[in-house]
Amino acid sequence: MSDGSLSQDEIDALLAGTGGIDLGDSSGTGGGGAPGGGSLEGLKSALTETIQQQQSNMAMITGRTVEVNAPAVNAGAPSGLSGKIVQITYNLGDAGRHLYLITEEDAIKFASASMGLDGVELDDAALNAVQEVFSQVSGPVINTLSEKTGATIMPEPPTAAIVSADSLGLPSEPVYARYAVMLGEDDSTVVYEIFEQSFANKLESAAPAGAAQPAPSGGMEAMGTGMGDMAGMGGMGNMGGMQPQGGGQMGNMMPGMGGGANVQSVQFPSLQQGSGGSEQGNIGLLMDVYMEMTVELGRTKKLIREILGMGEGTIIELDKLAGEPVDILVNHKLIAKGEVVVIDENFGVRVTEIVSPMERVTDMT
Repeated sequence: MSDGSLSQDEIDALLAGTGGIDLGDSSGTGGGGAPGGGSLEGLKSALTETIQQQQSNMAMITGRTVEVNAPAVNAGAPSGLSGKIVQITYNLGDAGRHLYLITEEDAIKFASASMGLDGVELDDAALNAVQEVFSQVSGPVINTLSEKTGATIMPEPPTAAIVSADSLGLPSEPVYARYAVMLGEDDSTVVYEIFEQSFANKLESAAPAGAAQPAPSGGMEAMGTGMGDMAGMGGMGNMGGMQPQGGGQMGNMMPGMGGGANVQSVQFPSLQQGSGGSEQGNIGLLMDVYMEMTVELGRTKKLIREILGMGEGTIIELDKLAGEPVDILVNHKLIAKGEVVVIDENFGVRVTEIVSPMERVTDMT
């Protein structure tokens, strides 16, 4: 393709949709021979494993049914992006940068679903909502990538920003996964997930080790088949004599031998990584919850006839002394004490004391 034109093989690959050729990658290399798809299979396999968990997390935070298609993974920068783009950036330490890219229109769809509002403008609140959606989505992805590479990946808090498609903060050698996401029945969106080529190479080098884990299944089946074949060999004829003595025990000990059972090794997820990501995500879900804060000057009790007898100019004596701190309550629970101040023409409260946890428990009981 020295003259800049496509060969017939490349045209056929494009028409078939399986060529892995990205016209948006101006470098033409994508790093490590990735344009042919050879060094991206590890990343694609890892991301595909997380589809169900991504759907579940996205459905939980948006309150809609969600369908996420398996990603198409390519080297280079994604093509076809124009206008304003919402970019959510994570710093994964040694794993480099991890980004999500969605168009401004799709970002509004995610924000509307997450906030439960129609006609949302893409302001700071909407950006925070979009950021929270993808924080929940990235959790299972990062956990899976940690397991595949054997390294603990600790992402820093993400940042969301609206940028021009011409000034995306992509890595020098990017690799991207393109997801088609359906929110509910009507809102179709496209999500681009960006990694660094060097990190994709680590996944590829780790792929053979990961693929070897289910080997006991095939090994046991092969053993069962081999034993069946060996029974017909003249040299092993004496093995028939073992059946009355230990045939039943051997059948119980090795149910996969000769029975065709699919025996697989047990794989447990990392409890430390999973619990940390879940805890961080749950705390993030509470950050935008509104709570009622009340400042209480004092209290008193009155008979109904006294309340009905109140009129303009009636003075009500409270149980607090003059100058005594007022109570600060959240959802009717005492959390602090303070003093009344005047800010411009409004009243305010300066916090002077935070109620201890023991006092809070006593107040609740």
